[in-house]
Amino acid sequence: MGLFMRQKKSEILVLIDIGADSVAGAYAERAEGVPVTLHYTRRLPIELRRGEPHAAAMLRALGVLGEALQKEGAPVLLRARGSAAVDTILVSIDAPWQTTSVRTETLEQSEPFTFTKSLVTAALEKTRSAPEGQLVADESIIGTILNGYETRDPYGKKTKRAAIVILTSLIDHEVATHIRETLRGFYRAHTIDTIAGSSLRYQAICIAFPHERDALLLDATGVLTTLALVRRDLLVDVTEVAAKTNAPKEWLAKTGEALAALAKRFPLPRTIFLLARETEVATLRETLEKGSLGSLWLSDNPPKIVAVLGSHVQGAIKSTSATPDLPLLLLALYAGNREAS
Repeated sequence: MGLFMRQKKSEILVLIDIGADSVAGAYAERAEGVPVTLHYTRRLPIELRRGEPHAAAMLRALGVLGEALQKEGAPVLLRARGSAAVDTILVSIDAPWQTTSVRTETLEQSEPFTFTKSLVTAALEKTRSAPEGQLVADESIIGTILNGYETRDPYGKKTKRAAIVILTSLIDHEVATHIRETLRGFYRAHTIDTIAGSSLRYQAICIAFPHERDALLLDATGVLTTLALVRRDLLVDVTEVAAKTNAPKEWLAKTGEALAALAKRFPLPRTIFLLARETEVATLRETLEKGSLGSLWLSDNPPKIVAVLGSHVQGAIKSTSATPDLPLLLLALYAGNREAS
């Protein structure tokens, strides 16, 4: 939370997106009260060699990306700003190296108490844990309920019972260490912050579509499809589905099974935000629309499926170069709103 709190007129961020089959990077400028500006973007494929571990191929591609950012991107940044000095590096890491989970922590006392940031910090430190081989890359408070009522501005208020909804990103410890080492070869003295890609995209979609209080986010951009259910602005469930998007029928069947299990516990919202690779999003949307999933909504009217495109985000992001792809736009949107969150 403190990475973007420094009192400066503007700061330069290096944004890194690490997916299962490609890596991408960008230079972004963040200033208070104005949209984030992207000055340079680049995406490179992860090319597996025979017998090579997936992580090794990803790190090799990341090294090539770092060279491009230094040799090609830095001069672009220098011409735009008169300086190429970098403040912070933000890295989004996707499956198979990350997972996302949601938990709720409860604070309760017999007498009313004041809900403060220090209480929240202490509660998170007390309950924070990660399985062996993983690290907690990010914990974001995505909802607060005081005395049974959702509260957007909870600090300083009196309550007897508080529930804090926390979105946690877990990342493979060894992979995260190698990513940091690779990036420090290009940016030696800078803070490197990591977050799971599914967590980042959920939070970015909430920023891009603030008026959708009830929605289902279907994130099929990576090797796993993530279903995130939002009810009354609160994330109440996250489910990951192992299904190949290049096999639409198989993907529909497994996604349908996950939706059916979800529908047994919660009423499903009328809006679905679909995130997918640009080359697949139209096919997956058509697959959902033609699939026999309408019965899960207990209605004759099918849900509204919104295929999230770069055009949905471009109004909140400025770019001085070619239009970047959707993951980088969402990464920039998240970075620009990090302080406010």
